[in-house]
Amino acid sequence: MLRAVARTFLHFLARLLFRVSVRDAGADFDAERLLIVANHESFLDGLLLGLFLPVDPVFVVHTGVVRNPAFRLMLSLVDYLAVDPSSPMAMKKVIRLLESGRPVVIFPEGRITTTGSLMKTYDGPAFVAAKTGATILPVRLDGAARTYFSRLSGRFPRRLFPRISISILPPTHIAMPDAPSAKLRRRKAGEAMRRLMQEMIFATRPQQTLFEALLDASAIHGRKRRLVEDLKQIEYSYGDLLKMALILGRSVARLSEEGERVGVLLPNLAPTLGIIFGMNAFGRVPAMLNYTAGVDGMQTACTAACIKTIISSRAFIEQAKLGDKVGALCNVNIVYLEDLRAQVGLMDKLWLVLWAMRFPHWATHKPDAEAAAVVLFTSGSEGKPKGVVLSHRALLANIGQIRAAVDFSVDDKILNALPLFHSFGLTAGGLLPLLTGANVFLYPSPLHYRVIPELAYDRACTVLLGTSTFLANYAKFAHPYDFYRLRYVIAGAEKLAEPVRQIWFEKFGVRIFEGYGATETAPVLAVNTPMAYRSGTVGQLLPGLKASLIPVPGIERGGILHVSGPNLMSGYLRADKPGVLEPPSSAAGAGWYDTGDVVEIDEDGYVRIVGRVKRFAKIAGEMVSLESVEKLAIQASSAAMHAASAVADAAKGEALVLFTTDEALNREALQAAAKAGGWPELAVPRKIVFVDALPLLGTGKTDYVTLKAWAEKA
Repeated sequence: MLRAVARTFLHFLARLLFRVSVRDAGADFDAERLLIVANHESFLDGLLLGLFLPVDPVFVVHTGVVRNPAFRLMLSLVDYLAVDPSSPMAMKKVIRLLESGRPVVIFPEGRITTTGSLMKTYDGPAFVAAKTGATILPVRLDGAARTYFSRLSGRFPRRLFPRISISILPPTHIAMPDAPSAKLRRRKAGEAMRRLMQEMIFATRPQQTLFEALLDASAIHGRKRRLVEDLKQIEYSYGDLLKMALILGRSVARLSEEGERVGVLLPNLAPTLGIIFGMNAFGRVPAMLNYTAGVDGMQTACTAACIKTIISSRAFIEQAKLGDKVGALCNVNIVYLEDLRAQVGLMDKLWLVLWAMRFPHWATHKPDAEAAAVVLFTSGSEGKPKGVVLSHRALLANIGQIRAAVDFSVDDKILNALPLFHSFGLTAGGLLPLLTGANVFLYPSPLHYRVIPELAYDRACTVLLGTSTFLANYAKFAHPYDFYRLRYVIAGAEKLAEPVRQIWFEKFGVRIFEGYGATETAPVLAVNTPMAYRSGTVGQLLPGLKASLIPVPGIERGGILHVSGPNLMSGYLRADKPGVLEPPSSAAGAGWYDTGDVVEIDEDGYVRIVGRVKRFAKIAGEMVSLESVEKLAIQASSAAMHAASAVADAAKGEALVLFTTDEALNREALQAAAKAGGWPELAVPRKIVFVDALPLLGTGKTDYVTLKAWAEKA
């Protein structure tokens, strides 16, 4: 009786103070064997679940918690079982409880999160679920980490009574894995539980627009929180970014119509992020122009997206020596930030201070989450660039997917030299830190190979983003101590070369986490993480994604990867059909995207890239991957750069041409490497061309269009 009264009172108090909301997505609490699993944010978690779940479960708690008198008093309100996770007999007690018909609540992480992200999940709870065939009910707690009962870093802002939500997801099961030993079955079940928890974290993300997400992050971390620094060596706070977004968005809105795509030709600076959020706040769509693409590439982008106005900066145009290129663009009006600032009058300042900064939700437009948020353009590495329309839903879904798999926190500082017109640079290096409270240093060029290692050292950066080419050059010029603070080096956009992986580990003691993605998927599809890493792969697919492998005639291993998910683009914009949105569709069906990559997915879900469909040559009836030719060249000459192309050949259909920066590399050396590494004779190119440097795009990818032209001339 006393317990019931106490619980009723605490239920009322929690509703009043924390405004607890419960979202039920069709949970089945009547299952014969019910295992409730939840993420672990704070010491309040067990109490909250005990008060708001519609069942009376048994809580599985660590023996160390029971020793604390305060927590023992709280546990007196519920039934609990104290176990030692290190004991092999601990889970047997839980199995007996489930078999008796009692619902059981367990935290698979075992300990309270110290990062705000998912921690290590233990194998025991998963093996219990598989062994008993229990119905698993995932429950997501959100908000308790912001109380004073959490264990987050001291830099994370606390609140006395933050809003807390409890999301109950549909029931699921974990089948007993098929493996030759109990130890392996237990490990595989644990992996299934980790994936389930990641899917739960991702599935309960809020449905917002970019500007709404920025306002939420600002409310959580405080407007005074300084987190963005650029080359001007000024640290910008959430309040500064919000001011920039509101005043720039209002200024651009005067020059354009609602829904119009407006070109953005700016470097990696804080105002660039401000103008992206500002345009979104006023219903305009920033189209991020690649200023390294040349006149033809930029003109194609403007035509495809029907861009009539481009926002740029006189100082940037002058410093980057883009005057001739910008002057050659047709049918566009160039508007400079310097002029926009000069046009801000007294009424604008009063509007900003008295209205917009106080009530930003009411002072701005409210687009749908499915509306276009940004237009990016494909790299053009194999043809003309296309416009890729990404919605608010797609960008925020990809950020949610990354957050579910990677533990970025307020203690991290990301060094982003990848341009914001590049999808990896925009999502992972621009939007992600702003919306998670992590610090970011924006640097305007990834090509300054001596400067960037020094910046990583001087600014104590913990995360570095780059391509294989860029990372190879940073390693060449960096001091062994420059990267002493790095805990994540994430490589994407191109295949990570094995020599690059080795030199980073040997010189800096840093393991590179290779990822994989496409502009069309906002962009990340898969990534290796500390919890799920397999060398030679690009990691496991992120939560929420569906994959289909379609066989390719002539290629025995793997198939073309087609993907579908909430981070998929709204469609393409092509120069031959200006302004016409072409929704995604592939051989797998409508709403699917054909990556053009031949991949293998192993039994544990790790993705290995075999090669691009367009980067296979058919020689004497056999399909030869051009990437395998490049790997062969690296085996023969690891210190040089290599790239392969193919040209028509009357005798064998196609012939290989290898471009290399190693003047001494010859066919005999390649044949010896092929014999030692097991490569077929067909993978050894007959034509070897020495070049001083390989042609690169601004994103760091090899320019295969230029290489193809060189190969045909050769």
